[in-house]
Amino acid sequence: MPMEDVQQGPGQGNSEHPRQREGRASGNKSARAAHKRCISARQRGSRRGASQEQQLAYGLGYFGIALGTAELLWPRGIAKLIGIRPDHRMLIRSFGLREIISGIGILTQGDPKVGMWSRVTGDAVDLACLSAALVAPRADRAKVLAATTAVVGTTVLDVLCALQLSRGSTTQDGVVQVRVSTAIDRSPADLYRFWRNLENLPLFMSHLKSVKSIGENRSHWTVAGPAGTTVEWDAEIVEDSPDRQITWRTLKNADVDHSGCVRFDEAPAGRGTFVSVEMEYRPPAGTLGAGVAALFGEEPAQTVKDDVRRFKQVMEAGEIITTDGQPSGHGQLLAYGR
Repeated sequence: MPMEDVQQGPGQGNSEHPRQREGRASGNKSARAAHKRCISARQRGSRRGASQEQQLAYGLGYFGIALGTAELLWPRGIAKLIGIRPDHRMLIRSFGLREIISGIGILTQGDPKVGMWSRVTGDAVDLACLSAALVAPRADRAKVLAATTAVVGTTVLDVLCALQLSRGSTTQDGVVQVRVSTAIDRSPADLYRFWRNLENLPLFMSHLKSVKSIGENRSHWTVAGPAGTTVEWDAEIVEDSPDRQITWRTLKNADVDHSGCVRFDEAPAGRGTFVSVEMEYRPPAGTLGAGVAALFGEEPAQTVKDDVRRFKQVMEAGEIITTDGQPSGHGQLLAYGR
């Protein structure tokens, strides 16, 4: 029987024997410990505090409160600044109140994504009103157009930040971090041997076109990027512990600063192997670059999660279930012999 993912919820434990529950708890602890060892092996510094996505959200929250205060207290000045008639004072004040409420929500909620999506909704309303002002009589179209351009720029920031927060992406010091673990019903030696042959990786990593060995623990990677682009880099294996762990990183001057670690820990009672995968990459423009990539469907966390799921399928069933080219949705088998 295939083993279940380590990160499943607790809904299936009520009918288990106490020893089974104890084994499951022990397995979860083993997977978490594997994550910590993977981090330690790459000698990363401790990164604590708010992610860059959260910091951007907080900054936008403070900006909204400041703008909303100005709209509440000086509606005539704001109207003159954006080129509309001053008799829209109540409308401008209502927009100011909305900005303040959204900003307070972002700063006081544990998870700011709800407040960020509130800002996105407000941006849409602002753009609709400014579009109407462009064709209104006695409007200063140059000022209205400038205000519209500013709101469009803010909207882009709001959307990218809200998307990243909703997807659970975290960027620290410009680095996107992804961590996934699962349990696979194969021995650590089998899993290590398959992964260590890096040319096997494109079999289950969907965005990886090819990996070619270039000697001395070095390899050349070709990856499908956002919007049909292709990214290439050279990487080296910096730690190779047979049947236990493989750690790699890109060489200097690579297009993408990338590193990764996969660890294989034997599960209790011979129940297969806990596989822990951690990857980091530094996209151009940091948080914003990661957000732009997410708009094109290249979300790292989901991509790695799907890749690990396919790795599990290959190693347990000897095949990957796909729906490529199957409009009816029936599975297509991509065979891999065990």
